Amino acid sequence: MTALAQEAPVTTPEITTPETTTPGDLDEVLWQAWKAMELPEGFHAEIIEGSIEVSPTGRHSHSHSRISFQLRRQLTQYLDKTSSAYAVTNDTNIIHGRKVWIPDLVIALEDAITAFADDTEYVAEDGIGLDVGCVALVAEVVSPGHDCKQRDRVRKRRAYARAGIPVYVLIDDYDGMGTVTVLSSPSPGEGTYAQSHRARYGIDVVIPDGPAKGFVIGEAITGPPRKG
Repeated sequence: MTALAQEAPVTTPEITTPETTTPGDLDEVLWQAWKAMELPEGFHAEIIEGSIEVSPTGRHSHSHSRISFQLRRQLTQYLDKTSSAYAVTNDTNIIHGRKVWIPDLVIALEDAITAFADDTEYVAEDGIGLDVGCVALVAEVVSPGHDCKQRDRVRKRRAYARAGIPVYVLIDDYDGMGTVTVLSSPSPGEGTYAQSHRARYGIDVVIPDGPAKGFVIGEAITGPPRKG
């Protein structure tokens, strides 16, 4: 069974496991392999639904970079105004058991984000990332390419729900003229979100829960609807 999914050629060993491997064993094998990986500059690796997925960090369109920047900037300002115990970060490993994700944006407890490795229960082993228990929201801005779209729209949607992450924001330049989807009320056992609000660019979408409750995602972040 091959346990390495790649979007671009990357020199990494293929991971195989015997037919008798249990899900728990496979999780541990993938976890140890992920920790030992040495990737070329410009790539990162995540463990998503039983595979290590390697993707380029710099493969972003101009709109991806602009949307990510505006979302982070405006969310930071919003949380600062509300004197929240939460803060915004990115390029951070989020750990759930033996799963690892690197969302485009994360809202997590500020004490966990700024802590040294041994200072909080929410910093995963060896300071390798943040435990999912301190995460209130994740956001992904969809990148071009079929696998990128499927990862953010399908695989990560299920994975984040299974981890119980309260809010998942998906900003998708490649869905018609552009859409924003806000998912909330996760059902971990089913890997689904009970609440979903999807709107095209140009229509404001409001975060319903958590420290960013009331925050509006509109054209100031996404830009106007894309031309058909």
